[in-house]
Amino acid sequence: MPKLSFSGGQLRFLSEADVVKIHEGALRILAEAGLKVPNARAFNIYKRAGAQVHSETQTIRLPLSMVERALADAPSQILLAGREESNDLLLVDRAVYAGTGGAELHVIDLETGKLRDSTLKDVADIARLVDALEHIDFYIRPVVAQEIPQTLLDVNKYYASLANTSKHVMGNVYFPEKVPEIVEMAAIVAGGKRELKERPIVSFITSWMLSPLTLNAEVTEIVIEVAKHEMPLALSSVAIMGLTSPVTMAANLALTHAEQLAGIVLCQLTNPGTPVIYGGCPGVADMKDMSFIPGSIERQILNAAISQLAQHINVPNYNLAGVTDAKIPDAQAGYEKAFGLALTALAGSNYIHHAAGRIKDGVAYEQYVIDNEIIGMAKRAVKGIIVNDETLAIDQIIDEGSGANYLASEHTMKFFRDEFFNPRISDRKPREAWEDSGCLDTRERARLEAKQILKNHRPQDIPKSCDAQIRKKFEIVYSR
Repeated sequence: MPKLSFSGGQLRFLSEADVVKIHEGALRILAEAGLKVPNARAFNIYKRAGAQVHSETQTIRLPLSMVERALADAPSQILLAGREESNDLLLVDRAVYAGTGGAELHVIDLETGKLRDSTLKDVADIARLVDALEHIDFYIRPVVAQEIPQTLLDVNKYYASLANTSKHVMGNVYFPEKVPEIVEMAAIVAGGKRELKERPIVSFITSWMLSPLTLNAEVTEIVIEVAKHEMPLALSSVAIMGLTSPVTMAANLALTHAEQLAGIVLCQLTNPGTPVIYGGCPGVADMKDMSFIPGSIERQILNAAISQLAQHINVPNYNLAGVTDAKIPDAQAGYEKAFGLALTALAGSNYIHHAAGRIKDGVAYEQYVIDNEIIGMAKRAVKGIIVNDETLAIDQIIDEGSGANYLASEHTMKFFRDEFFNPRISDRKPREAWEDSGCLDTRERARLEAKQILKNHRPQDIPKSCDAQIRKKFEIVYSR
C-alpha cells in the first residue's frame, strides 16, 4: 500500500486556456525550431522514427504525431518503491510527495557549524536522518562523496543510501556503463530482477538538456541506457529566465515544456512504456548581475505552474521547492522554503525534490529537521478542510447548544489527531517555559534533534546475505 498522500491542485496559476496555449506553443517550437542533438544514438533514434533531420547542424524537428504517440506510450502513473512498502510512492494525478535533492559539494558540519567538503559518510548519515523524518518521502542523494574516486562513486553512493534508509532512493550516474551496475545491485537488494521491475527501489535523475533546446551528448547516453532497462527516470531541465529562456514566465514555461516533450519522445522511442517523469525545473536570474537566484518568488511560481503542464499531458512530474539563497538555516531560509513548498504542493506537484536540507552552497543537517516540519505543514494545507456529515457535527452543535465545552466530547477524541498538525521542532510553550529550557532558537533545537536521531535511529538493515553478495560483486568502500 503506497504511503498516504493528499491530492493537490487547489492552486492554479494558469487557466485551462493558458495551459492549452502554452502546450500548443511548445509543439510549434518542436515542429518549427526543433532541437540540436549532438548525440549520434539519439539523433538516429529520432531519425528512424520519422523526425525531420538536418545532419550538418545536428538538428531534428518533431511532428505532432510523434509527440502524441510518445505521450500515449508514457505511463500516467509510476510506482517508486521503498525497501519497506509503507514508503512506496505512487506518482499519479495530483498526489503530492516531497524529499531531498541536489549534488552539493559542501555540508555545514553539525558539530562545528562550519562549511566543509561533503563525504560518503554524509551521504549515509543524511540518509539515516531522513529515514527518521516522517514528512520527507524520498531520498535523492544530496551531496557528492568527494573523497571517492569517480569510477567508484555511482555504486557506492547508491549503496550507502540504500543501506541507511528504507525510503525510495534516486540519484544520477556519471557514466552510462554504471547504469547496469546500479540496476544489478538494486536487484540484489530487491530480491531479483523481476522484483525490482515490479517494485523499483531506485530511480535516476538525468540532467540531459542544455537549455535552450540542446541535448547534453554525454547525459543523453545515460537517458538511453536507463530507458533500455525500463527504470524510472526524471528528465531534469532548467531553463533560466533572461539567460537560457526569454525573460517572461510564459515563454520560459513554453520552452521548458518543449524540452520535456522532446525528452519524453526520446525515452518512448527507445523503449515504449519507459516510466519517465516530467522534470521541468524552471530557473530565474537576477537581472542586476545575472546571478542564479534559486529562492526567488518567481521561481517558486514557475515550479508550481509547470505542474499544470505535466498534468495536462498526464505524465507524473518532478520539480523543485525548498531552495533558498540563505547561507545558513535562518529566517530567510524559512520564508523562502515555506513559500516554495506551499505553492508547489498546492499545485499538485507529484515529486518535489530539494524540499529538504539545501541551503546556498551546500546542505545543513539541522535544515533537514526544520524542512521536515515545513513539508508537514505544506501537506496539511494540501489536505485542506474535509466537509461531510461527521466533520460538520451539526447535530452535536444543536444538541449541545450555547455555552457547550467540546473538550471531552467523543467527536473531539475521534478527530483531533487528524485535524491538527503536530510539529516536531516548533516551540509553543509559554515564554517562561521557553526561557527555563535555555531560550533555544529553532536552529539550535533542530541541531539537537538531528544529533539525537543520528545517535539513536537505526534504519532497516540490508540482509547480510545481500550485503555479502553486493560486496563480492562490486567494490564497496562504505562500511557502517
